[in-house]
Formats: sequence, C-alpha cells, structure tokens
Amino acid sequence: MKVVISTKAKSDLRNIGDYIARDNRSRARSFAIELRDACFELAKMPKRYPILNLSGGLAIRRRVHGNYLIFYQIGDDSIQVLRIMNSAMDHEKLLFGDER
Repeated sequence: MKVVISTKAKSDLRNIGDYIARDNRSRARSFAIELRDACFELAKMPKRYPILNLSGGLAIRRRVHGNYLIFYQIGDDSIQVLRIMNSAMDHEKLLFGDER
C-alpha cells in the first residue's frame, strides 16, 4: 500500500526538524528521517494502530514515535499521513479546527 504524506504533515516534519536543530543539528536530521520512516512503515501493517475515539467517525489512527504522534487514515489504495505532532499539543483542535 502506498503512503502519502500530506502537505501539513510535511510542514510538521520541517517544523519538528527546525525545533530540534536549535539544540542539535545532526539529531534534528536523523530524527526527521526516523519520523518519515515511521510514516512509510505504516504500509506494512496499517491497521496495527488504534482508531481515535475523538475522530467523529473519520477513522483517524495514531502511531506513537517517541514524544510525537503520527495521525493517518487508511484509504482504498493508500495511507494518508495527515499530521505529525508533539504529544503535548492540542491534537483535537489541530486535526478538526474549531468544529468541536
């Protein structure tokens, strides 16, 4: 199954890398690669991670990687990575906006 990283998730990856680079440039690069690889590993077992209860029937799943969370949906022929966020962030607001 193909993994597609959304524009927002790509931006999240860049922002995470920039944040970590303030303290450690080489770790920022290696961690961004780890996160990206974790996204592509979803293709092996996409249903391995749970559907969020707060997803309002959207079947959004979450994979944990260190202090970061990878939010994704499984489609007919692809996996869409929606966002990558620090676990301390307000996930519901960032995923669904002010709709909730």
